Amino acid sequence: MRTAICLFTRDLRVHDNPVLQHAAQADRVVPLFVLDEAVLRRSAPNRTAFLLDCLRDLRGSLRELGAGLVLRAGAPATEVARLVDEVGATEVHVAADVSAYAQVRENSLRQALNDCALLVHDAVVTAQPPGHLAPSGKDHFAVFTPYFRRWSATPLRPIAATPEALRMPRMRTGKLPTREELCPGELSPDLPPGGETAGRDLVQRWYAEGVADYGDLDGGTTSRLSPYLHFGCVSPIELIDQAGDSEPERAFVRQLAWRDFHHQVLAARPAAGHRDYRPRGDRWREDPEAFQAWCEGRTGIPIVDAGMRQLATEGWMHNRTRMIAASFLAKTLHLDWRLGAQHFLNLLVDGDIANNNMNWQWMAGTGTDTRPNRVLNPTRQAQRYDPEGTYIRRHLPELADLPTRALHNPNHMDPEQREARGYPPPIVDVAEANAHFRTARDQRSSSATR
Repeated sequence: MRTAICLFTRDLRVHDNPVLQHAAQADRVVPLFVLDEAVLRRSAPNRTAFLLDCLRDLRGSLRELGAGLVLRAGAPATEVARLVDEVGATEVHVAADVSAYAQVRENSLRQALNDCALLVHDAVVTAQPPGHLAPSGKDHFAVFTPYFRRWSATPLRPIAATPEALRMPRMRTGKLPTREELCPGELSPDLPPGGETAGRDLVQRWYAEGVADYGDLDGGTTSRLSPYLHFGCVSPIELIDQAGDSEPERAFVRQLAWRDFHHQVLAARPAAGHRDYRPRGDRWREDPEAFQAWCEGRTGIPIVDAGMRQLATEGWMHNRTRMIAASFLAKTLHLDWRLGAQHFLNLLVDGDIANNNMNWQWMAGTGTDTRPNRVLNPTRQAQRYDPEGTYIRRHLPELADLPTRALHNPNHMDPEQREARGYPPPIVDVAEANAHFRTARDQRSSSATR
């Protein structure tokens, strides 16, 4: 009698899950999630709280299929090997992933399992497997546009069927910890609910009601699906399969391609999660007070502060303001992008190394951007993407009654009005700082080519 272990990682769903589909072909299947204590100690409380929601929902879905979710705490390789011996498993199924942690986990599993087969499934976390698409003679695409052309022309794997039923041996499944037990830190007050059920409901509403208005900050909508993609509550392949051919839907699918792009860069260059992908010789400033003001949304630049306040409140931030806030930290304040990336990871429900840190490198000009010296002017960004000031007013309520002109450009804000509302003056002259950044980068580029 074949017994398979389905090791869930970042694929917390029963729909379109090749890991579960293949494990279910055995006579018996044991769904397993290992709470890695080493990871949980470093995990942001917001992500841990969302994870617990996901596990609770996954457990319910597996029960409907006649099984359950076995929970163990400890090092994944140790706990999996112990369970293999306990149930007599002959195979362990797991999703491929790209982070350094995932690679260490996979190697540890191979060493620990001995006679038990480890079957690693591609295209579970991403739509296209990292490394599957590459230019001739190279191991990854370093520029998005040619990657997107290849990505768009490459067929996706078939959608995996959801098992009709699962047969699981009788065994102790373990207790799911509470938020209080695993999230001792303070949580953002407006976190989204986690889990496949919530994610699939959101997908249905997105395609039925939201995607037609897909846009930026002022009046446009965004899917807010990134946390569910991060934890694998929804399938990127199902999202692409359900998309139509309208311009907003094509733009949305392009964002899914960006997600795959960053994963394949990190898979080929794991050190890029923390080291400059393309070093520019930057000498980052040290300014703890400026960094703290940025973290707290107290820079005196309304569009930047609105984004940072949204992050603190929701554990999520609109992609446009992620870009604006990142450019402001790295290129206007000239602070190390790693500081900003870590602060985002400390709060983001969707935070992962591939998308968060590679996007930070892109904005800092040390990543894959073909125009590394570009700087986002926050005033122009606010005027273009929040023309009525709707987003700023939503997240900076103390400024809600001010004219839009003042929200876009703090130089048009009356000092007495600012002081009366407890809002700080700008911590930096944006135009001067941006010009200094460009000059310094240009000088280093000129020196490097001599």
